[in-house]
Amino acid sequence: MMNKESSPQDQKSVTSTAADVAQNNVFERFARAGFVVSGVVHLLIGYIAIRLALGGSGSADQSGAMAELAGKPGGVFALWVGVVAFLAMALWRLAEAALGSSSSPSSDDKKKEFFNRAKALGISLVYFGFAFTAFGFARGSGKSSSGQSAGITARLMENTLGTIALVIGGIAIIAVGVYHVYKGASQNFLDDLKGTPSNFVRRLGTVGYVAKGLAIAAVGVLVLLAVNSSEPGKSSGLDGAFKTLGAQPYGVALLILAGLGIITYGLYCFVMARSTKM
Repeated sequence: MMNKESSPQDQKSVTSTAADVAQNNVFERFARAGFVVSGVVHLLIGYIAIRLALGGSGSADQSGAMAELAGKPGGVFALWVGVVAFLAMALWRLAEAALGSSSSPSSDDKKKEFFNRAKALGISLVYFGFAFTAFGFARGSGKSSSGQSAGITARLMENTLGTIALVIGGIAIIAVGVYHVYKGASQNFLDDLKGTPSNFVRRLGTVGYVAKGLAIAAVGVLVLLAVNSSEPGKSSGLDGAFKTLGAQPYGVALLILAGLGIITYGLYCFVMARSTKM
């Protein structure tokens, strides 16, 4: 049997299908709303981190932000909107993973295409996770992300395969963080936007991506430290990373800077809501 490569017509058909999915008016609006809700969540995470630095309490992660939102007037309704928006965002990224990007059609660079599709799949899983977390808090049954992370780590550390999976996962999380730092420092994020971004948007994206990348990498480091010391409680997610940072010398200043960085990324999410290519 002869292997047959996809013809230009087949590739054009797939790209057209991806465009039809992404550019459906209702679907696109909900997907863009996902960026808005993500922005609000990051603003709240940054606010909680700064509050921790100043002696307050809270969980500086997605669950803490959603718990904070749920306690505000209209917060539960906003969380239900978030569930739908996050699902739309997840499905959009899933369509990109399966069909390719409509804004960046497949090229002859197969490695780049594979990387882009793998990245889209990873992002879709993150947004499915956001949707699940928002759903829990909207129903009044949300749980702490840091507690869940430590619990999962403890169960995986009960056997060798689980420990190996944790090490691989920790390294992968660090790699994602490094990629965010690189994307911010190189300003590659500008390729995702329509038009010619202003200098303010460039600065916002640069600071936001670098700050988020450092935070993500810190989560991966905590996973590896938990495995190395056989203390699953150290693997407490983003909240644990912020609290570990706050416990260092000059921790208050560092935690405030980290919080401001996450807030900056939250503001950049609003730019993505308006200008991301879809």
